[in-house]
Amino acid sequence: MPDGGDVVVIGAGQAGLAVSHELSTRGEAHVVLERGRVAETWRRRWDSFCLVTPNWTVRLPGGWYEGDDPDGFMGRDEVVAHLERYAAGAPVREGVEATALRRANGGFALETTAGELAARAVVVTTGAYQRPHRPPAAATLPPDLLARDADDYRNPDALPAGAVLVVGSGQSGCQIAEELYLAGRDTYLACGRAPWSARYFGGRDLLWWVLETGFLDQTVDKLPSPEALLAANIQASGYGGGHDLHYRTLRALGVTLTGHFLGASGHTARFADDLARSVAWGDARRGELKGLVERTCDARGWEPPELPDPEPFVADGAPEELGLERFGAVIFSTGYRPDYARWIDVPGAFDERGFPLHGDGASTAAAGLYFAGVHFLRKRKSSLLVGVGEDATLVAESVVGTGD
Repeated sequence: MPDGGDVVVIGAGQAGLAVSHELSTRGEAHVVLERGRVAETWRRRWDSFCLVTPNWTVRLPGGWYEGDDPDGFMGRDEVVAHLERYAAGAPVREGVEATALRRANGGFALETTAGELAARAVVVTTGAYQRPHRPPAAATLPPDLLARDADDYRNPDALPAGAVLVVGSGQSGCQIAEELYLAGRDTYLACGRAPWSARYFGGRDLLWWVLETGFLDQTVDKLPSPEALLAANIQASGYGGGHDLHYRTLRALGVTLTGHFLGASGHTARFADDLARSVAWGDARRGELKGLVERTCDARGWEPPELPDPEPFVADGAPEELGLERFGAVIFSTGYRPDYARWIDVPGAFDERGFPLHGDGASTAAAGLYFAGVHFLRKRKSSLLVGVGEDATLVAESVVGTGD
């Protein structure tokens, strides 16, 4: 283990490995601690999981995608393999979990499962998916009904027989609901507010457009409200080569849509009468993206792509109650929350939602403490394979600069 004066990076996902790469290219000695294995979070995704972003968006510093299918979407195991190759030669210590961090002697004291160590600088890269979030209503489900987070879902056959309720309709919730239905399960999706878009338009993938228009470069200060930090990503799928996946496609497939989950009384689940409003909200966000695309095309002298308005959505018939006796499981895909404050004892380091207070990844509460891979750390793309490298470079430069 390192001793005083070293730089410690915590987490060996894409953010930690990108920071490690940038530190190494600058000659900065460091160690990367990983509680599991390299790319542990990716390893925990379900069996058929694949990227929602095309392979060409994998742009880690020194680790861009170099395969023969740039427009495809890597599956879980392919992503893990890419990150394992990227980690080759990096000073990663697998199986070492950081359990507590505090300021000490002008630097930091870090408790780990392999003992305590001191460091002059610590870069926390524990990822955007730290603590699965369940709404309070989850506690009202009957105890004899299996309830799992999306993190623990593997495949339809691993669930008990019966219908399945998926609560949460972001990218993961929609993809899991689609897979369950196609596997022959009677599937229900409790819907909330989520943006959506066509997967392809104007001869380009959705990700090309959100990069070209600057959508993914949107900074935190441009968000309409602090709550927007926790908003769902755009509904879409990379499975099977990529396709549209949103409320209309799921309902046309045969998935039963409901309003958001209110809770259960005994074996009766209740849902809000707000499905139409949730769909309208997503339609409005889709309209905003369409406008951004059209303005970008106009500014660059391009012919704007055809983006016809969606068919009207009629929510009549959405169930407001369901008997749970015939259900085998409930899958919660209701997002994640930061978990830093549970183990980082640095007063003033986090806001009321648990996100780091920082400037370009450098903590404003403690010199020498840094963050990367955080959802919306600097920009909308900060935690993504297409954008995390940008933040990693800034953080590494700052770490090296403070050590001079």
